[in-house]
Amino acid sequence: MNAVISNGILTATASTRGAELIGLKKGGREVLWSGDPAVWGFHAPILFPICGGLKDDKFLYSGKEYTLQKHGYVRTTEFEIESKTDASVTFLHRSDETTLKSYPFRYEFRVIYTLSGSDLRVDYRVKNLSEGEMLFSVGAHEGFACPGGIEDYSVLFETAENLDSTILVGNLLARETRDLGQGVTELPLKYEYFAVDAQVFLNLRSRSVTLLNRKTGDRVGLDFPDHGAFLLWTKPGANYICLEPWCGCPDFVDSDGRLEHKEMTIRLNRKEETTRSHTIRL
Repeated sequence: MNAVISNGILTATASTRGAELIGLKKGGREVLWSGDPAVWGFHAPILFPICGGLKDDKFLYSGKEYTLQKHGYVRTTEFEIESKTDASVTFLHRSDETTLKSYPFRYEFRVIYTLSGSDLRVDYRVKNLSEGEMLFSVGAHEGFACPGGIEDYSVLFETAENLDSTILVGNLLARETRDLGQGVTELPLKYEYFAVDAQVFLNLRSRSVTLLNRKTGDRVGLDFPDHGAFLLWTKPGANYICLEPWCGCPDFVDSDGRLEHKEMTIRLNRKEETTRSHTIRL
């Protein structure tokens, strides 16, 4: 089932499958990737309760081993629509006996989309219903359409950056980086950057970026004040780029597999609730 919200400027469509944003239009212009299954069958999957991969797809917690696929399971989980207005919709997913087999915490996870002017705010709200502390990560994986290919586009940063991208080895992070530019505010996109996988920035100062079509001047902005990691990803030759603010990161190659040692993990006390937000600006 899909939910459509509109404020007369923007129209957004999201699916109960994964609470995934599947359409975002302004003035008839669709900014999201089409989700062509022959290329990449998602539009903007949500990553929870982990972002990226685990070493051997496993983690240890309280002496027990769990298996959890890359990016977690909510991107293919059916949500319910908890509430809806003309310009906002809230999706809800609750832990259950199935989720407890791969992730040993009880929780409520809400995804809230809210339109305001030319902005779409996305809130990820997590409430810990476990008897003890809850450990998790959450992140966005939104794919933006790039007609003509990504090499007509640049990513602009709000402040000068040393673009040291942490190298991926399979699904894991190495303890080394690749230099994509020092003291720069613009990264012209190249398919060669994605021949292996994503570009992973763990130490950006910027909390706002802009995707710029250098030929047309079209822009999409992304603000992510609550997120510690930022990734770029596409498939070589594909006409989209994913701008991915994450509260979390993949395991490093030398990970010991213990969830409490996982870097960038969010810790939530018993009965506590927290929200991580980002905003798409058109």
